[in-house]
Amino acid sequence: MATNKETSLTKKVWSLATTLSGQGIGFTDYITQLTYLLFLKMDDENTEMFGEDSAIPEGYRWKDLIELDGLDLISQYEKTLDKLSKEENLIGTIFVKAQNKIDKPVYLRKVITLIDEEQWLVMEGDVKGAIYEGILEKNGQDKKSGAGQYFTPRSLISAMVDVTCPQIGETVCDPACGTGGFLMAAYDYMKNQSQDKAKRDFLREEALIGYDNTALVVTLASMNLYLHGIGTKRSPILCEDSLEKQPQKLVDVILANPPFGTRPEGSVDIDRPDFYVETKNNQLNFLQHIMVMLKNTGRAAVVLPDNVLFEGGAGETIRKELLKNYNLHTILRLPTGIFYAQGVKANVLFFKKGEPTKDVWYYDYRTGI
Repeated sequence: MATNKETSLTKKVWSLATTLSGQGIGFTDYITQLTYLLFLKMDDENTEMFGEDSAIPEGYRWKDLIELDGLDLISQYEKTLDKLSKEENLIGTIFVKAQNKIDKPVYLRKVITLIDEEQWLVMEGDVKGAIYEGILEKNGQDKKSGAGQYFTPRSLISAMVDVTCPQIGETVCDPACGTGGFLMAAYDYMKNQSQDKAKRDFLREEALIGYDNTALVVTLASMNLYLHGIGTKRSPILCEDSLEKQPQKLVDVILANPPFGTRPEGSVDIDRPDFYVETKNNQLNFLQHIMVMLKNTGRAAVVLPDNVLFEGGAGETIRKELLKNYNLHTILRLPTGIFYAQGVKANVLFFKKGEPTKDVWYYDYRTGI
């Protein structure tokens, strides 16, 4: 039953995407608007079915939208997004920098009708989450939307989580979290490790931490976790550039596929006294950030391009530090074409803080291992 529900709803959501793309509304814009409206609808169900107080301010709720049409609908929706983007906690994170991208009333009404036909809150968390993740995954594969840069293939995420073995009670961070794939997989890995209520509450509300500097992605990641029942009070995802300041707290496990290349124009310059070396190279900065953010005995699995393994200068300084004070026990060389952005030659570095490297295992998937 659950699988049928999931398939038919994903199909519905996807077919509407096709209609909207004919009107020049990109899929990424559509899924963002879907997210905003879905949150309003679930808040409404919470009030109607369970008698809970609404988390949304009076005058900006689902019922204030559902009766409207035409330009009145557009106007009310835009006021709602503006208001909610200024709220605190989970609402502020999901509606961060929210803007309406569906300017034709008839199409906005179609999206609202699609959402209104279902009861989302009573759907199992796994079903809701799976529908949403299915949409994110399809979006990641869509070459036109450019969303592939936020998406790491599921099989690679699973392998990285399996090797780092996060344990319930530990903290897990992704400093460039995209739509939250690593955090979701770590949660799935840990959720059945204990039936202890305190540990399970810690896992849902405090164990996971994600950062991304793109507002759109923060919205999608926060909603992804929220639909799985994670971070229902405050989102574990923060909209900020991880590299700008020293980490406020150290963590047990880091899983990441950070952006490669030089730091984008217009970014704040990195002034980090805790770094080993100054460089404009994004991946080297993320590697340093991850090294200093780990607790002693903490573990990391990070996707990094080839040049990190052999570049001189800053790269060499960081590698020496990595081999001296971290156990770089495994390097997994990934086949080219594993990411939707083609041609990237990348590796996964697995290391543990607080002990020197003695032996490094290489698994080379480019040459048949």
